[in-house]
Amino acid sequence: MGRQEREDESSSDRGGCPVLVTERLVLRAPHKEDTDAIACLANNVRVATMVSRMPHPYTRKDAAEFIKRTKTGALGKCIYAVTDADNGRFLGCCGVEPQQDAVTLELGYWIGEPFWGKGYATEAAHAVIDMAFRTRDIEFIDVRCRVTNPGSRRVIHKCGFQFQGTGMVTSLALGASVPVEWYRLDRKTWISLRSWAAA
Repeated sequence: MGRQEREDESSSDRGGCPVLVTERLVLRAPHKEDTDAIACLANNVRVATMVSRMPHPYTRKDAAEFIKRTKTGALGKCIYAVTDADNGRFLGCCGVEPQQDAVTLELGYWIGEPFWGKGYATEAAHAVIDMAFRTRDIEFIDVRCRVTNPGSRRVIHKCGFQFQGTGMVTSLALGASVPVEWYRLDRKTWISLRSWAAA
């Protein structure tokens, strides 16, 4: 791999969701201590309107409920807090959740606006994608982004996803359906892109 990554199985017991360590990041389970940071970064209309299930305004109560739901598996078992490896600062979230199709997972992520443009979403997505294909009996990972979100589209392209089509999803923050693009990464393509520098 192009980056230094290790999977620490002993540090996380969330149904096979290990702590992930990359060059700049530690991806771990969301903690109660993240509540204020999550509430602060998520209470941003520029973040909330780009993901489907984030309310706006976003309160500390919302953050506490989010953390609680990640612990019970209500949001999928592999939801990660993305943190700075140097100082532990919370940057955002990334994770995968199962779909009705048993061989497909869906990737989701968001990074707080103060940390945009630094490549954190791509680095986190690479780590989660690698973990999913290495530890799950899956063939596909899907991801969706709003058609008005060029930053997310760049992340998706850097991860090797291929465009599949367009559709509509409901935005909780907007209270309306919004157009999205749908992308897919299959196992064979992931294997061919094991050196992410080629993506």
